[in-house]
Formats: sequence, structure tokens, C-alpha cells
Amino acid sequence: MSTVGILGGGQLARMLVLAGTPLGLRFKVLDPSADACAGHVAPLLQGAYDDLAILDELGAGVDAATFDFENVPADAARHLAAATQVLPNPGALGAAQDRLAEKSLFRELGIPVPAFEDVATREGLDAAIGKVGLPCILKTRRLGYDGKGQFRIRDASEAEAAWEALGAQAGTVGLILEAFVPFERELSVVAVRGRDGEFRTWPLTWNWHVDGVLSASLAPAPAVAPALARDAFAHARRLAEALDYVGVFALELFCRGDQLLANEMAPRVHNSGHWTIEGAQASQFENHLRAVLGLPLGATDAIGHACMLNWIGDMPDPRPVLGEPGGHWHDYGKQSGPGRKVGHATVRADDAGTLAAALERIGRALGREAQVAPVLEALRLAASPG
Repeated sequence: MSTVGILGGGQLARMLVLAGTPLGLRFKVLDPSADACAGHVAPLLQGAYDDLAILDELGAGVDAATFDFENVPADAARHLAAATQVLPNPGALGAAQDRLAEKSLFRELGIPVPAFEDVATREGLDAAIGKVGLPCILKTRRLGYDGKGQFRIRDASEAEAAWEALGAQAGTVGLILEAFVPFERELSVVAVRGRDGEFRTWPLTWNWHVDGVLSASLAPAPAVAPALARDAFAHARRLAEALDYVGVFALELFCRGDQLLANEMAPRVHNSGHWTIEGAQASQFENHLRAVLGLPLGATDAIGHACMLNWIGDMPDPRPVLGEPGGHWHDYGKQSGPGRKVGHATVRADDAGTLAAALERIGRALGREAQVAPVLEALRLAASPG
């Protein structure tokens, strides 16, 4: 019976444990928080990621280790790698932790990206705006996620406010200025690569965000030209092979007409892949564990159509979801809190029309019509002839 160590004890670790239990796997989880929700389903070690003694305790007796959080220090993963194989490799983790390094890697691999510039000083910000153009977004190079560490600059007069908001971090986590992309939709490739180099992808996922946090995902993304999908999958494969990546990752893409621009890579199982638990032959969580342990990968085909609705802040009433034949409920067991991901629901159906009808009923019952509205509009594309 194999044992897997996980750096990070949030909902992603929790879902990895739940996916690994039918495979006969055991787990050890390390998280700084004593109430990390993965601790409800697996032994939890509480401690700092830079505590070498507790890292050694995590590494003792595990067959492989992974992580559920891209801001786990790469040095912690490197230290753990002395005791056991850490997958994805610490180099891939490090590359994804720095937006400047990540965007530079995309460019080197021929993956299109928005214009970007490194920013180190207030004067450098003005110069970068001149090169990137307006509107643009000033971001921290490290530690930003779910819309945190960002400031949109619509005209040059806002540069001072952007610097006041983020400039103090220029000397610590660094700053990057990126061109704002007037995208038509946000897509993600959720992919997996095995130890033997086998590469698979789930169908493209269409995502909607509110205040920088994922609100809903729909898969397979409707009305995507085959050539666009091929490009997206090719970008992901090129990235995985360049990093010698093992495990699941997500490549987030802006779509504008027939053009794809890479936004960022998440070196872990991803929120936009939660639909795969009920909506695919093998979920992202199961396949991540298969990859990390060197087991054959499972099929990534979709089963009909699926929509994931994220629950942010607090959990709504589960009954409207559970009352649907294809409704599935996931409560992470976390305390409510502003902006906190506390759970999700997935609704699956054999056809787009049935899924749309279920989502409309759920949205109305929960008072979340605004959350499901863009998904319903997208499903109309799927249901349209041709």
C-alpha cells in the first residue's frame, strides 16, 4: 500500500485524499493551520513549510510527495526531495511561482502571451506603461492568486495609486506589468503527464470569474473551433515537456477571436477541473495520483456536459442541487469567511439542454441567477444547430 505526502492541507489536498482512498492509498498532510480541512480525512502534521524537522517527518515513509498549493516554498519541496520523490518537480513549482519567469518561459516556448515588463521602481513603472500600453495591470510577481496582488491601470494618472498599492513589494516579491486583454472568454486546459511522458488532456473548460475568483466552469467548452482546441492542447504539451512535468496542471488562456494568449499556469490540480470528479471517466485528482505514483493514466473523456459552481464565503442550501438527477455537492468542511472557497457543486447531464434547465432551476431556487446566467448563455451555443 503506497503512502503519499502532501504539502498543503486545503480543499485540493482533501479531494486528492478522497480520490486516492479507492486506490488503497494512504496519506500524510502538512499544513501550517491546525484546522486545515484535509486533516478531516487524513493524518495532519501542523507546522511551517520551512520547518526542516517537520518536512523530514512528512518525508519519512512516503512513496512520493506532491503539493496542493503553488505558493508552497520551492525550497521546502527541494528539501523534501532528498527524502522522497516530489512530483511535480520543484523546478516546475519554482517556474510557476514567479509571473515574470512564467511569462518568459511561455514566450521562449512560442506560447503567445500579453505584452509584459518587469517593474522594479516607480520610474520603471512609467517606462513599462509606455511599452505595454493602456489599459494594463500591475501585479506582484509572487504570492498573488484569486485576484490578489493586482491593480488595474486604466490611464496614466492611476500609475501613482498603483505604485502606492503595490510598490512596497517591488523589493520583496517583485512586480510585473501586463497588458490588459479584452478577451471574449477565459478557457483552461487541465492536463496530466505521467512519469513515462504520457500526456492527456480533459476537454477545454470555459471559466467565469467574479472579482478574480472562479465562479463557474463549463465543460466541454462549447463552440470552440477544432484548430483552437488543438493549439491550446499543443501549448500545454509543450509546457509539460519543457518542465519534465509529472502530474496534473492547468494552463489558463484568454481567448479573443481565433487567438489564444496564455495567462498563467497552475502547477497542481485546479479549481477549473473540479467538474471532472463526476463529469469525466477519471478525475483530475485520481489522475494526479496515478501520475505521481507511476500508475497508468485514466481516460480523460467527458461524460456528457458538466458545470461546476463555486461557493464563496458561505455554503448555500444543498437541496436544490441534490434534488437534480445530475446534482453533486461538495462541502469542504471549512469555516465561512469573505472570499473563502468553502465548497462547490457540479451538475452533470447527457445534453446541453438538460444541463441548462437544471442550472436555471438551481439558480432560481438559490437566488443565484447571476452566477448561472453566463453559463446558460454559453449552453445556448452548445444547443444551437451546427
